[in-house]
Amino acid sequence: MQRSKLILDYVYEHEAAHADSLYLTQPLGGGQVANYTWKQTLDQARRMAAHLKAQGFEPGARMAILSKNCAHFFMAELAIWMAGGTTVAIFPTETAETVRYVLEHSGASLLFVGKLDTWEQQKAGVAPGLPCIAFPLAPKTDYPGWDAIVAKTSPLAGQVARAADDVAMLLYTSGSTGTPKGVMHSFAAATRAAEGFVAHIEKELGPDHPIRMLSYLPLAHIYERALVECASLVGGRAHIFFAESLDTFVHDLNRARPTCFVSVPRLWLKFQQGVFTKMPAKKLDRLLGIPVIGRLVARKVLKGLGLNEVRLAGSGSAPIPAELIDWYRRLGLNLMEGYGMTEDFAYSHTSTPSLTAHGCVGAPMAGVQVRISDEGEILIKSPGQLVGYYKRPDLDAEVFTEDGFFRTGDKGERRPDGVLKLTGRLKELFKTAKGKYVAPAPIENKMNAHPMVEMTMVSGVGQPSAYAMVVLAEHIRPRVSDPALRAEVQNEMAQLLKTVNNTLADYEKLQMIVIAPEPWSIENGCLTPTMKIRRSRIEAGVAPQVDNWYAMGSSVHWV
Repeated sequence: MQRSKLILDYVYEHEAAHADSLYLTQPLGGGQVANYTWKQTLDQARRMAAHLKAQGFEPGARMAILSKNCAHFFMAELAIWMAGGTTVAIFPTETAETVRYVLEHSGASLLFVGKLDTWEQQKAGVAPGLPCIAFPLAPKTDYPGWDAIVAKTSPLAGQVARAADDVAMLLYTSGSTGTPKGVMHSFAAATRAAEGFVAHIEKELGPDHPIRMLSYLPLAHIYERALVECASLVGGRAHIFFAESLDTFVHDLNRARPTCFVSVPRLWLKFQQGVFTKMPAKKLDRLLGIPVIGRLVARKVLKGLGLNEVRLAGSGSAPIPAELIDWYRRLGLNLMEGYGMTEDFAYSHTSTPSLTAHGCVGAPMAGVQVRISDEGEILIKSPGQLVGYYKRPDLDAEVFTEDGFFRTGDKGERRPDGVLKLTGRLKELFKTAKGKYVAPAPIENKMNAHPMVEMTMVSGVGQPSAYAMVVLAEHIRPRVSDPALRAEVQNEMAQLLKTVNNTLADYEKLQMIVIAPEPWSIENGCLTPTMKIRRSRIEAGVAPQVDNWYAMGSSVHWV
C-alpha cells in the first residue's frame, strides 16, 4: 500500500519541477528586496538541516523560532523538519517571561532569532546555555549567523522522509486566559489541512490564475501558518511576499499585489477607518451610490489599499461585523468569513459566494464533520485535528468526546444547508443580576460596526445590566480634547446605545457605554498576540470604577 504524500514530499517535487520559479520575496529595507526561487529556498534549508543534524539532537527535538515573518522562517522550518525536529514558533511580541516559559515547557534544544522589535527586553527569557542562531535580519547579537553557517555547510542530500504521525510543530496558544498550551500537530494533519486549503484557493481563483500572498499576520499563529506557509509548501504555485514594517505596509501590499488576502477583523476595520481619514464615511457612502462614479471611486479605494487585484479575500480568528463585510463588498471586494482554530489547523468552515450569510461562517470544508451538542457547543472532527496538548494528557481527556470530536468551546447553530452561525463563547458568557446569561460577542459586533468605534468589550458580571467599553477609532482619538468633537462623540455614542439596545432582548440591553482612555494593545497587555481582547485584564483595570458608573446613571462615560 502506497503511503499518502506528506508536506515534505510536495516540497521535494516543487524543488525539482519549479526550481527556477520565484517563491519568496523578502524586503531588506531602503526599497531593496531579496528574491528566492524554490531551488534557492531549498538549498538554504538543506544546508541548515545538515548543520542541525550535525549537532546530534534527539529525534523529534524541539527547535524554536522567535521572529517576525520573513523568508528565513520558512527556510528554518523546512530545515528543522529535514533534520528530524519539531518546530516551536514563539510570537514575536511575547514578553521575556512567556519566551522563557515556552522554551522551558517545550524543552527546546535550539532557538532561531529573527526580525524583532523588542529583542532587548525579550532576550532575558533565553537561558544562557541555549544554542541560538541569528537570521540575517535579526537584531545585533553574538550568536552564530545563518549566512555564515550555510556558507560553510554542504547541503543535506536526498529526500528525508518523516512519518505521518511524527509531530511537525507545537503551536502555543496566545493565552487570553491562563498559561499558553502547546498544541501538537502531526505531519499528516498539517498536510491534509494544507491540501484542503490549496483545493479551496484554486477553486476560487481558477487553476491558472496567479497566486500572490502577503505574509504579515504572525506565523506563530495557526491562521498564517496554515493558509499561507503550509498551503504554499503543498501547492507550489504561490509567490509569497513579506511585509517590512507597519510603516511600509501599504508599499509592501502594492509590491505584492495579492490575489489572495487573509486578515483578521480588527485589521479589516483599521483598513476601513484609514479610508475614512481621507474621505468621511457619509461622503463615501453617497459617492458609492452614484452609477459609474461609484464604481470608479470603489476601484480607487481598493487600489489605495493595495487590494485591487484580490480575487479571494478572507477574514477569520474572531467574529467580524456584517456591516463591515457589506462595506467591502460594495467596493467590489468579495470578503468571505471563515472559522477555524489552532486545534484543527484552522481547517473547519469557510463561506463561499453561494454559501454565505450575515453572522455566519460558511459551511464545513471538505472532510470536516460537525455537530452541535445538547448544550449548543460546536463539535468538530477535522482532517487537521491536533494530536493533543504537549505534556497535558489531562486536557486531552477534557476536549475530546468519546467518538473523537473536538469540543471547540464555541456555541453555534446550523442551517439546513450546513452553514454555521456562531452565537458566542461558552467561557465568555456571563450572568447579570437578572440571572440570565449574556453572550458578549454578538453585541460587540453590533457596536464595532459604527465608524467611530475600533473595539468593544461587553461586560457586567453580577451588575443590574451589561455595559460596553469602547476604544474610539484611531482617527478620532488624538482629537478628543476638542470640545466640539467630544460633544459629537458623546451624542453618537448615546445614539449607538439606543440603536443597539433596540435589537437586544431585555436581559441583554446595555446600561451605558464607557469610553476607554487609551487603545488596547499587545504592548499594554489588553490584547493577545493575535489581537483578541484579554477580558479579565481589561475588567480588572476598571473594576474600582464600575459601581460608580452604574450609580451615576449616565448613558456615556469617559474614563
